Amino acid sequence: MPFAVYLLGLAVFAQGTSEFMLSGLIPGIARDLQVSIPAAGLLTSAFAVGMVVGAPLMAVLSLRWSRRFALLAFLVTFLVVHVVGALTTSYGVLLGTRVIAALANAGFLAVAMTTAVALAPPDAKGRATSALLGGVTIACVAGVPGGALLGEVWGWRSAFWAVAVALVPAIVAVLKSVPSGAPGPAGPRARGELRALRRPRLLVLLLLAGLVNGGTFCTFTYLAPLLTGDTGIGSSWMPLMLALFGLGSFAGVTVSGRVADRRPTRLLAICGPALAAGWAVFALAAGAPVPAVVLVFVQGTLSFAVGSTLISQVLYAATGAPTLAGGFATAALNVGATLGPWLGGLTIGAGLGLRSPLWVSALLVAAALVTAAVAHAVGVNPVEKGRPAEAQ
Repeated sequence: MPFAVYLLGLAVFAQGTSEFMLSGLIPGIARDLQVSIPAAGLLTSAFAVGMVVGAPLMAVLSLRWSRRFALLAFLVTFLVVHVVGALTTSYGVLLGTRVIAALANAGFLAVAMTTAVALAPPDAKGRATSALLGGVTIACVAGVPGGALLGEVWGWRSAFWAVAVALVPAIVAVLKSVPSGAPGPAGPRARGELRALRRPRLLVLLLLAGLVNGGTFCTFTYLAPLLTGDTGIGSSWMPLMLALFGLGSFAGVTVSGRVADRRPTRLLAICGPALAAGWAVFALAAGAPVPAVVLVFVQGTLSFAVGSTLISQVLYAATGAPTLAGGFATAALNVGATLGPWLGGLTIGAGLGLRSPLWVSALLVAAALVTAAVAHAVGVNPVEKGRPAEAQ
């Protein structure tokens, strides 16, 4: 795998840290800016909405630019808004920086996916995808707890400064390692890529990725109250539990990177049903600490193994729409990451208990399995061995 792909993963790590670190910084932001906790929580929602809307829009915009210029533009924008966020005393300005950061992050991920698979060998899209998504999982393991620690010791602004500093080597690496190619005419390219995105197989894969990611983030969002409430694990252990989920997710993308290009059908046929069953078992066993802790790791592994394999399949299925496919894959993941927690919150609000998001996760993955089965029954096979779409 070219070293430049791992450098792109470094940038994804920094951006992933920014996306998730707010969960540990909300109280400090609320106190410092004199806003309520729910208002501070909107900073997370603003980022999620920006990712969903921004992924396809930024992907289309980037068609006018070379890949290196697009990556640099998005990274520099992300850095600048974090500097502004670290300096501002205005809640409104901070909220605006989160939206702009999300748009830049969405655009970067869309172009980075295209760039990574272009730099990788033709039959290694799964490995390239896992290298990028590995940056997200490392953010869960190290970046998010690190951001929370910085916020505790030096205040929430220090976490924003840390993200800005972490982006500097990524910017230099992109400048030196990613080849600059001339862009084509944006209008014809966009129309051609949109036509390629109409393929039934691709649409099914995007739906499957959204459903699986919805299940993942439905439980991940409410993992802390579940473990401290029903399971009875002390709150001081929560950083370790979140890191354990992150370690599982890193293991998942590592497994996917080794298997997804050669045996994606077997991986999904085994891990997909196991993922759905695992959420249901977790719901039944959440009252006991030992199985709950084991399942935090197992479900993190299965979730990201399945999710990253589906994204690599999106890129295999959309060789005629490489940039927009990355954008729509990013949007699908973030639709799931927005819808899943919302559904989990509804069940908790309805009085169904802290375990109810686990059942929602199980149902979302089960819906993905049913969708895949129906698609196969009508002649649309969403998962095929890794090779260019033109050869399939």
